[in-house]
Amino acid sequence: MVKKFDTLERVKRLDPIGGKGELESIALLSLEEFKGKGRMFAHNFLKPGSTIGLHTHKGDFEIYYILNGEGIFVDNDKEVQVSKGDVLITYDGESHSLKNTGDKDIEFLACIIYT
Repeated sequence: MVKKFDTLERVKRLDPIGGKGELESIALLSLEEFKGKGRMFAHNFLKPGSTIGLHTHKGDFEIYYILNGEGIFVDNDKEVQVSKGDVLITYDGESHSLKNTGDKDIEFLACIIYT
């Protein structure tokens, strides 16, 4: 299967997961395409000054791969500076958030897989 770029669904979300600002997301897989193994694989753009709110994963885990930009990742109760090439993992039962501290989008891939 090949999914052409111009056919992928793009969604702009304001104040994502209780955060602030704007997140643009391109769905790379649909829920059906996960075949019951996960619920999200997306190419994301978190706008400057925007945040993804702190949230806890239950029954799944999430991986971010930073493609460009820089920010602060809250890994449970620890703040970590992140940038291009970093892999951020939040396991089942853990919490995380992301803040864009730069002057350009944080571009990242995100995948949520069921545990």
